[in-house]
Amino acid sequence: MDFRTVIRVEPSEEKVGYGERVLFAGSCFAGSIGMKMSQGKMPVMINPAGTVYNPVSVSAVIELIMNKRDLEEKDLSFNDGEYLSFLHNTDFTSEDPQTLLKVINDRTRVAGEFIAGAKFLFITFGTARVYRRRDNGMIVSNCHRFPSSFFDNELLSPDDITGLWKSMLDSIHKRLPSLKVVFTVSPVRHWKDGAHGNQVSKSVLFLAVEELLSHPAVWGYFPAYELVMDDLRDYRFYDSDMLHLSPVAVDYVWDAFTGCFFEEKTMALWKEVMAVTKARQHRLINVSRSGIEAFAKTMLVKIEEIHKKEPLADLSADKDYFSSLI
Repeated sequence: MDFRTVIRVEPSEEKVGYGERVLFAGSCFAGSIGMKMSQGKMPVMINPAGTVYNPVSVSAVIELIMNKRDLEEKDLSFNDGEYLSFLHNTDFTSEDPQTLLKVINDRTRVAGEFIAGAKFLFITFGTARVYRRRDNGMIVSNCHRFPSSFFDNELLSPDDITGLWKSMLDSIHKRLPSLKVVFTVSPVRHWKDGAHGNQVSKSVLFLAVEELLSHPAVWGYFPAYELVMDDLRDYRFYDSDMLHLSPVAVDYVWDAFTGCFFEEKTMALWKEVMAVTKARQHRLINVSRSGIEAFAKTMLVKIEEIHKKEPLADLSADKDYFSSLI
């Protein structure tokens, strides 16, 4: 007898490998999975405007990078001694507007070049709840510690989301016809809306995504939310705040993700690369000089073996580190 509902994710016909670029955009859950690919030295870009949660802001980010549009100082706002962009997360702030603009615009151009050659775009929606500026009607990616009186709090409707995203997907399909969009809904709960409010918000997202799945630019849907809420279904798999996922839960969803999108040889190579990544993080305390050199030489041999299997796995920084130990 099964004592839980096991969700089996069917393998994707199109795969992710070391030769394919992948862009993740959306909530912090997108960052969790994208970071694992990044640690395995795969060609991935994660949230070029920082973590964004609502469908309107995700669309604005994709439009910004596809057009490689430079922001100007008039696009910035100022609060509490720092300049900021309401299109971006709090990672993008500075006391100097020109410094911030350079960081943002450089990142936009790099992301624009990256998405032009990407195979997959994974979009993770976190909430249908948005904050709209009262002065100009803009829906923001982040409130940047502005007072609540500066915004109106709204709940998007499924039609709001599908109307916006059908237009965005039309643009993607026309300009980047080989780019495959995959939608997910984040299992991280937005508790500021309360238990009922969070469920309503997620329901709006599900209804919108379901309609968007028929668009020709969309490859499919990955059930991240269902894997946590219907399969794991236990607070043991949450972090201490009882809202975000624990490392064990992230690993569980990662296993389902790789089972869907990775070939076996890709997963085997990722594990080899991760062994090098973890070895570099190893603290060499109370180890003799000869022991350190032997360890470094072993890792350099392993790096060379990986490079022969997959030249696109960029371990140059790791190679430099272990070479410096000899």
